Amino acid sequence: MKLSKKIISSFLELKNIYSLAAIAMLLALRVVLGFFANGTLAFFGNSVKISGSFLPIAVTGVMFGPVPAAIVGAAGDIISFWINPAGGAFFPGFTISGFLTGIIYGLFFYKNKVVVPRTIIAWTVNMITVETFLSAYWLYILYGTESGSVYSVYLVTRFISEAVKCIPEIILIFSVGKLAARIKIPNKIKA
Repeated sequence: MKLSKKIISSFLELKNIYSLAAIAMLLALRVVLGFFANGTLAFFGNSVKISGSFLPIAVTGVMFGPVPAAIVGAAGDIISFWINPAGGAFFPGFTISGFLTGIIYGLFFYKNKVVVPRTIIAWTVNMITVETFLSAYWLYILYGTESGSVYSVYLVTRFISEAVKCIPEIILIFSVGKLAARIKIPNKIKA
């Protein structure tokens, strides 16, 4: 499926009331998992954060495509900040990261079979672009100048973090994505 058709088809998913309800539930799940299904691994000096908030974004990408998945990624970050504004003022960088994560998973999975090679490639693209280089840049903007750290310190830390999380995240995306691909959303409301 061509990229433009995939994006248009994904955008049209927002017209279905059943799809909107499912997307809203996935958004709520993203917020809840962001608060409760996360933690840090002390063995790595608290630099490795484990979180389940990526999973609803990936599932939205499988079921509804890049547009709704991008909305879930970005809105999930904004809503999470509104509920619990920890760490000071709102920073839009991580909202952009959530948006891009949704785009990536949506483009790889929407109207495609969820198979191991595609899952590994999608996770790797997201890991390199968003979770490593972009997140390291956001952290450098937020904390690097005042602590005297250079970008490469954040970059190395992000690579270590992603290396630790790669196998569990790929397995979760593949298994839950495979289940989500089987869910059929009705196209029309029956009167």
